[in-house]
Amino acid sequence: MDFNGFVDDIVKNKWPVFGVEVYENGVLTHNYGDTEENLHNTYSISKSVLSVAFGIAWDRGLIDPSRPVLSYMPKERVEKLTVRQKETWETITIGRLMCMSVPDLPFRAEGDSYLDFSLAYPIEHPEERTFNYSNINAYLVGVALTEVLGKDLGEFIEENLFAPLGITRYSYSRCPEGFFYGASNVMLTVHDLSKLGLMMINGGVYEGKRILSEEYIRMATSVQQTCREGGYGYFFWMYRDGFSMNGRLSQKCYVLPSRGIIVSHLSEMDDPSPVLKNSMEKHILGITNP
Repeated sequence: MDFNGFVDDIVKNKWPVFGVEVYENGVLTHNYGDTEENLHNTYSISKSVLSVAFGIAWDRGLIDPSRPVLSYMPKERVEKLTVRQKETWETITIGRLMCMSVPDLPFRAEGDSYLDFSLAYPIEHPEERTFNYSNINAYLVGVALTEVLGKDLGEFIEENLFAPLGITRYSYSRCPEGFFYGASNVMLTVHDLSKLGLMMINGGVYEGKRILSEEYIRMATSVQQTCREGGYGYFFWMYRDGFSMNGRLSQKCYVLPSRGIIVSHLSEMDDPSPVLKNSMEKHILGITNP
């Protein structure tokens, strides 16, 4: 592993990378930059945080990915839906939201009620499974979890995920109606992002504490929906023979169980080309042909 080569590329090219951590077999072996001081927006890595919260609820028998979305929506909202809206959402399961297989949905909800906007949006062929990346999926899963938990989802995540991981500094956002917004805007340090990867690579256990079941991790990090990037699970991306948590502007936590390696970094890479990824793979993973 040539970690210094990766850092040299970051410095030489002036890539806006806040910080990087590399773990090998559970041990922090390399780090660079701001890994513990400042919080940074993880963007869509927030969806993976949401997936873990879903998994905790699933482990407790509170929610089932095979059930229709409407069975977990607030009853007063369901009662106001048109017949067409009910017919549409009765064909869509929570699991399909989590693997982004609902067609037609726009990237994000709008207006004063994200819930009304989402449930009213016209979906021409709701029964068709096709990969369609939309923040609405994560938003609706967050609403569903709030309903089944009977408490604020943000507080649930603080108590059942962040506290066991020793994450004490964080922030997150809400929709205009006050629901936890699980699609984006969870802010963490690089070091605390790595803790999520460590818990996942260790089968749901962190420092001897069971947070999540191995069964859910296998389900969430297996291909649930094919896509051109190689496959998508329950708000996790497939990456080589492992998986990753991804956010826009190159927020990443790569988890490679077969090699015992975790690579985490947060950045503001406006460049859409894979230059940072290619450098990481070359210097850290030893892959010369991306």
